[in-house]
Amino acid sequence: MGDLILSTPAIATFRRAFPDAHITIACSEYNAVVVANSPDVDAVECLPPGMKPQAFGARFAGVDLAVALAPNAADMRLVAATRAPRRIGYTYERRYLTRLIARRWLTDCLISNADPATCERDPHLFVMHEVNQVLALAQRAGATEIVPDLRVMISDDDRAEVADFPLDPIVIHLGRRWTEHGSTTASLLELLRQLRLLGRPLVATYGADAVDLADAVRSAGIVDRVAGGLTFGQWAAAFERAACIVTIDTGATHVASAVKRPTIVLFEHTYFWLNSQEWSPYRVPNAVLRKPPTDAPEALAASRAEIVAAVARLL
Repeated sequence: MGDLILSTPAIATFRRAFPDAHITIACSEYNAVVVANSPDVDAVECLPPGMKPQAFGARFAGVDLAVALAPNAADMRLVAATRAPRRIGYTYERRYLTRLIARRWLTDCLISNADPATCERDPHLFVMHEVNQVLALAQRAGATEIVPDLRVMISDDDRAEVADFPLDPIVIHLGRRWTEHGSTTASLLELLRQLRLLGRPLVATYGADAVDLADAVRSAGIVDRVAGGLTFGQWAAAFERAACIVTIDTGATHVASAVKRPTIVLFEHTYFWLNSQEWSPYRVPNAVLRKPPTDAPEALAASRAEIVAAVARLL
């Protein structure tokens, strides 16, 4: 879902470059909610479960241009199956086999230097944000006027559903990664207690991967609202009400950027140098932090202090 949000500037750029074109997004049923009501697309087609990408791509035979928005072989196979005169995609520098096969599947293959091993060896290596990597595909297709902003659609009904949420809260998005690899449930609860001292209401949102964690937060009685079961639009509307958003590395980062809210992201310790460049908050005030390498009490305490200080600064 987060990757598709990061592709919305490119999708909007395609629309501006080709205003009379019929634009179809081929995606999964899971992330279709990101573009379901987008004014930049004419149709959304979901890959049926179990269907091979190349079989699905053959449905679009006859299109003029096909673009693989994700740098993987499945997307390239789908695009190749359209047999469009222009077939554009990108892959990573060190994916040598994919680069070789892409010569047969694509007419244009861009190369990204985003590579975990390379970035860990050289933390000073500059890696383009994923938004800009995907925008480069639109530019290769002929777009000259870039639409830079992330776009998610929020309806008045979505806003009405969260109208009783506290206004201008600190929103914490709960996810599984809060409970592992340099973060624990107990440490998160202590973080919430410390954030409470900043004098703002606290709202926690969560998805299917964090039901148990949400129960623990709810039982602790620290936050003003624990919200799950939200639709995508309602989730975005809840973020829109926030003073700032705190999250681990997940799609919540990009929803927050789309609604232009200050964001604090706690990235995994491993591959931090790559992930914090490629998937950082986009065009919003932010703090990009790194999980500690262990769950030692002193390391967790230092991480909490760093998060609280970042929230206070962005507020």
